[in-house]
Amino acid sequence: MRKSLLDYTLRIRLPLILFVVVVVFVGTFFLSRAERDSVGYSPVQPIAFSHKLHAGTMRIDCQYCHTDVTTSPHATIPALSTCMNCHTVARKNNPEIIKLTKYYEEGIALPWKRVHRVPDYAYFNHSVHVNKGINCANCHGKVEQMDGATQVSEFTMGACLNCHRNAHTTLANVPGIKNGPENCAACHR
Repeated sequence: MRKSLLDYTLRIRLPLILFVVVVVFVGTFFLSRAERDSVGYSPVQPIAFSHKLHAGTMRIDCQYCHTDVTTSPHATIPALSTCMNCHTVARKNNPEIIKLTKYYEEGIALPWKRVHRVPDYAYFNHSVHVNKGINCANCHGKVEQMDGATQVSEFTMGACLNCHRNAHTTLANVPGIKNGPENCAACHR
């Protein structure tokens, strides 16, 4: 009796359980890929800010607003005072600028919804990349053509390693670029 139960378990139950586990894992992996990679993510923001207008039409450099990218690991969202450098004078009657001014005058930080996020278990330093001459568009796409910010690149280990291993190809527009580090400790600290 025990042998037949063991045979049944090894021949039927175990393969069936392994099959179900593999199907669930593969299904979950592929069905949740867009959520994990966030490609195409473009949340509705509390104020309709147009990168197309500011970075595109007006040609304001990314670093005018994202001031810390050359010195900080984080690009940071601009302080409202940066916006108000222009909007104390420019387009003051625009409904979105009126909302912006209200936040500024009340001293309340704008509740922007983050678009680009590197996983918590990975370390990424904006300043290292920017100071090597890597253009923002290499990771963030052509922001100057976007009304709302949209994530266009995967921020996955595979995408980062592809760039680090093939810098001469992926960053051909950066003179003298060398491959980035591939050791685990470079990103996992």
